[in-house]
Formats: sequence, structure tokens, C-alpha cells
Amino acid sequence: MKDYYIFKSGRISRKDNSIFLETSEVNIPIPVNEIDSLYLFGEIDFNTKAINFLSQQGIVVHIFNYYGWWPGSFYPREELLSGDVIVHQVEHYLDQKKRLAIAKEFVKGAIHGFIYNLKRYPQIDNNIFTQLTSYQENIEMATDIPSLMGLEGNARDYYYSVFPHIIKQEIEFKKRVKHPPDNMMNALISFVNSLVYTAVVKEIYRTQLNPTISYLHEPSYRRFSLSLDVAEIFKPVYGDRIIFDLLNNHQLTEKHFDKELNYCYLKEDGRKIVVKAFDEKMKTTVIHKKLRKKVSYQKIIRLELYKLIKHIIGEEPYKSFKIWW
Repeated sequence: MKDYYIFKSGRISRKDNSIFLETSEVNIPIPVNEIDSLYLFGEIDFNTKAINFLSQQGIVVHIFNYYGWWPGSFYPREELLSGDVIVHQVEHYLDQKKRLAIAKEFVKGAIHGFIYNLKRYPQIDNNIFTQLTSYQENIEMATDIPSLMGLEGNARDYYYSVFPHIIKQEIEFKKRVKHPPDNMMNALISFVNSLVYTAVVKEIYRTQLNPTISYLHEPSYRRFSLSLDVAEIFKPVYGDRIIFDLLNNHQLTEKHFDKELNYCYLKEDGRKIVVKAFDEKMKTTVIHKKLRKKVSYQKIIRLELYKLIKHIIGEEPYKSFKIWW
């Protein structure tokens, strides 16, 4: 099973028991039994037979717009439903003490990722680690979700302020701007973060968790807020490390970006470079400290979700993933 990234424009349709990408130039068959998820970056039409077939096969489809922004995913009907898990998931949201305990773990994992990323660069001053460690130590002092979100936001802003000391290219990056990204660095962060979000969405679908019930981010209409929660842990180690490597190896430069009316976005050739690096990263394996066997970066997300399930059903307290390499 693997992810397919489609940059061409055309139509996806079902013929017999196969999926075809029909373009103006050629029809491309996609073996259904090999598809884990589809990532659509071109302008793609679907017919209802294709959508129904993808749903039957449990294939999640992630859709990206012209600017590389992720507006959402096609999420098939859930097959691993568990009323017990959902009841406990809601219970841990409604109980503010239980909710806060889970949310704190997400923030602990995120700030740990900040610190471990910066440790890879000898030019980073010790004062920076002292400040990030102080944010980490203050997590337990947070008494509600807004104050915890504020602490996490301050830590992330401080972490982002160090990026110019890491990246060898001359970049314009004074602060994080999302809607819309105003320079190449903000555009790149937004695009990579979207890839991390979708990787988490896909793994949530493979579990009994409901993607709309979250703990750090407030649940709301039309978004998978649990994926935002879990992605906080993985954005530094899955996303930012790719950004540093691509920029420092000059695989991505200013020529891969375009700016229109103060909106900066990654052009198609740049997206292909990022997607290739991200896909390779997710297939990379490491020896898991607890399991004592090789697991992929992608599988680590699934294992994190299993830990969350064990926590909410009362089997084992949840401790967020903390990178060790």
C-alpha cells in the first residue's frame, strides 16, 4: 500500500475494478489494491462510481487547491467504529481536567521536537535552549486550554525566530503568517504542515478514534480537529526537518516560489520536490525503543493514536511521542 500524488489535471473514474486517471494526453490505470491514500494537486473531476468505489476500498483522498492549500479530504465511511471508544473520547473532552491532561501531552511533544531539532545545529546558542526549556517546564502550570495554547504559541514563535540561524539561504522570515502566506518561508511551512495534517488524518481513519473530537484545538464544524492536535507533535520532526534539509541543500530556492498580490505560494516543480522528500521521510524506518523492531515514520503516527486510545479507555496513561534521534 502506498500513497499516490497526482499533479496532472483530468478525471478519476472507475472501470470495472480499477481506477483510471483520464487526462487530455493519456489514461493512467491506478491499481486499487496498492492505494493507501490519494493526494490530488491538479484539477480533478470525479464521477459517482469512482467516489463510491474509493469509499468501498477505504481510500482517503486529500485535495489541494491551486496554491497548495489543503481545503479538506474525502473521508470514507468509517469501518472501525467503536461506540465505547467514542463515548470515552467525548468524556475526556467534556471533563476539563481530563482534556487538559491530554492537551498538555501534545504541547510537551511539540516543544520537545523544537528542542531536538535545534540540537542538530551547533551554531544555536545555549540561551535559546534555556528559553525553550522554560516553556516546557511551564506546561504543568497551565490551568486551562487558552493559557496552554498561549504558551504553545509563544514557544513556537520563539522557535520560528531561530530559523534564520539554521537556514543557509537568505530568507525573509520575521514571523509566522498563515492566511495567506506572505513569503517563501511561510508558504513552505504551510504546505509541509498540510502534508503532516493529511498523514495524521489518514491514520486516524485506520483507528476507532473520531477525527472531530479534539483536546488542544477546539472542535468545530467542518474540520478534523484531532488531526491538528496530533500533528503538533509531528510537525517539528516530520515537517521542519524536511524544510531545513531542502533549503540548506539548495534543492528549494526562491525560483520555486511565486508571489501574487502579497500571496506567496510554492510552484508545481517545488511541490513535487517537497512531496518526494516527504514521501521518502514517511517510509523511513527506525528501531522503536519499546517494540524493539523497525517501524516507519508513518507507522509511528498510528502507534501514537493507539496510545491515545489506551489512555481514554483507561488502560495506560498517555505520554506523547518524543523523538530520540
